[in-house]
Amino acid sequence: MAGSENGIIELWPEGAPGAEGSSDEDRPAITPYLIEGGGKGAVIVCPGGGYGGRAGHEGEPIAQWLNTLGISAFVLRYRVAPYRYPSALNDVQRAIRYVRHHAGVWGIDAGKIGVLGFSAGGHLTAAAGTSYDSGRPDAADPVERHSSRPDLIVLCYPVITMQRPYTHEGSLLNLLGPAPDEELVRLMSCELQVTTDTPPTFLWHTSDDGAVPVENSLGFASALSRAGVPFDLHVYEKGRHGLGLADEDKHVASWSSVCGLWLKRYEFY
Repeated sequence: MAGSENGIIELWPEGAPGAEGSSDEDRPAITPYLIEGGGKGAVIVCPGGGYGGRAGHEGEPIAQWLNTLGISAFVLRYRVAPYRYPSALNDVQRAIRYVRHHAGVWGIDAGKIGVLGFSAGGHLTAAAGTSYDSGRPDAADPVERHSSRPDLIVLCYPVITMQRPYTHEGSLLNLLGPAPDEELVRLMSCELQVTTDTPPTFLWHTSDDGAVPVENSLGFASALSRAGVPFDLHVYEKGRHGLGLADEDKHVASWSSVCGLWLKRYEFY
């Protein structure tokens, strides 16, 4: 396994589109956790943090868990407030293209690139799964020639909707600002953007989540069902928001085992 000792890879070495400075927070990047000798699939990890930060326990530990399954992982440093839409979405789309472009070098199947996210990172993951393009074949940058569609997505207690009463107010404010346009709110309410082409999805949530209501996952699952998209939905009775791998709760911690079996079904390892 490889970790952060391999170094951070900037997604736009010459500067990200819309960058407002040159600090780390202005420079989207991925940290690779590669399987020695390569593996089948790869998963890009999007930590949560209300679009105002990125939680450490939802980054490296998740990549290391994926490594134990035999899956290469990349933790995404995406832009957060004061950056607003579409910066973070641009970042995850670029990460998908970047990993796909370099898949051969890393021994990864370019047709098995997934994205996994927690909370607001789950919203970013759902957005990646509902807002993508097939790439620009004539782009001067070869990375931009690749599709940004993930092959599957994993949503962990995700923010899904930007519509009240079920949105997460902090994520809404940080992503769209204090007075967002109604059409933009709809566009970023991922449950309204599901199509028959949305990737297969794994979701888990706790029914008493006090920060991001379970209706976020239920609403997205309902939309997937209506569109005929395969999904696994797991709702646990109790558990606070932000549990990550949930080592403190053996019941909720089972999500990683079940998710691992689901990833195996899609031959990610």
